[in-house]
Amino acid sequence: MTVYQDYKYVMQDTGNLYLGAKYTYDELMANEDVPFKFKSFIERYVRPKMDMDTTLESHFYYMDQEGFVYQALRQLKIKIKFSAPVEKKSLFGGKKNVYRTQVMKLEQFAALTPAQKEEMGVMIQEIGMSKLALMTLSI
Repeated sequence: MTVYQDYKYVMQDTGNLYLGAKYTYDELMANEDVPFKFKSFIERYVRPKMDMDTTLESHFYYMDQEGFVYQALRQLKIKIKFSAPVEKKSLFGGKKNVYRTQVMKLEQFAALTPAQKEEMGVMIQEIGMSKLALMTLSI
């Protein structure tokens, strides 16, 4: 059995925590690399409102600016890293589609409707958050 592991990672630097977008909330809870404070956040704010089999990609793709989970996630200074196709002129006079990676704050990303995201060809790769914001969040 092949297990899909692309875009399932947990990375940290001095100021941020990065999560691969293909993780489900259940998988994050089981992963020992995920900080306990973020697991506590999931348990307290996400679990009562969401199906734990939901991937981060799906949750953020369909998220709007309503609801308590959105308000709680906003406190973490979330940034969404995604790629979208753009047309680029070829050296030989033609045009080709290439993917450009972009990073957008949660507020900006959630302001886009799913139809706009689909039209843009958005593919979410990573969710990043401030470790300082996570540390100061009261659970």
